Amino acid sequence: AKMMNSAPQSNPFGLSVGPQVYSDNAYEEKGENARLSSFVGALALTDLVKTTLGPKGMDKILQSQSGSITVTNDGATILQSLVIDNPAAKLLIELSKAQDEAVGDGTTSVCVLAGELLRQAEALIDVERLHPGVIISGFRIAAKAALDELEGLARLPEGE
Repeated sequence: AKMMNSAPQSNPFGLSVGPQVYSDNAYEEKGENARLSSFVGALALTDLVKTTLGPKGMDKILQSQSGSITVTNDGATILQSLVIDNPAAKLLIELSKAQDEAVGDGTTSVCVLAGELLRQAEALIDVERLHPGVIISGFRIAAKAALDELEGLARLPEGE
């Protein structure tokens, strides 16, 4: 007769289950739900700041946790004041910060442009069933074509 070992089995790496990483009110999403949730968060952020653009851009009323109120239509101010836990929306905010540091302007426009590219990517994934890698390749081809066209149109200022 074989002897059964009743001692707890360790995993092959000799590691035990660690402490709880997530807070009690946190949850983990996987697969399709995680993808959808990332799109929804980023697109909601895009739609929020998109309405501030242009001469008829709408003001937003922001209330801080301390209760102070700010009324603004400045996309950079709005993006800096948001507390976001959505990874894709966080990337849009970081993109906006990078634009501000590099150029000092266009923070809302870059966020809206990136958000609209995400919106189109979501449609290609959902409707056309394209793999994200194929979409990224297509975006790279389009970026190169746009850059080539802009370089072809560019002219030196007169006198140079």
